[in-house]
Amino acid sequence: MSDELTQEGLTDAAKAYLKSHYGEDTVRMDVLSNTVSDGTGEMNVECTVSVGGSQSDWNKAFAFRDAEVVDMRARFLR
Repeated sequence: MSDELTQEGLTDAAKAYLKSHYGEDTVRMDVLSNTVSDGTGEMNVECTVSVGGSQSDWNKAFAFRDAEVVDMRARFLR
């Protein structure tokens, strides 16, 4: 299995997506479910992110295609 298809590779891609699209630094990311197979599917996480020193908790679902994040849904927790 190539590195980008491992769960660690997928979480690294999700963290990079949050940083590049939203300026979020990931403090914590726990995978709740992962249906990514052959680079396509969805990974659902609960995470804490930091922006400008302020932290917040979220549930985020990352859609992957060819092992790259193509979309993300988020729900604020606290």
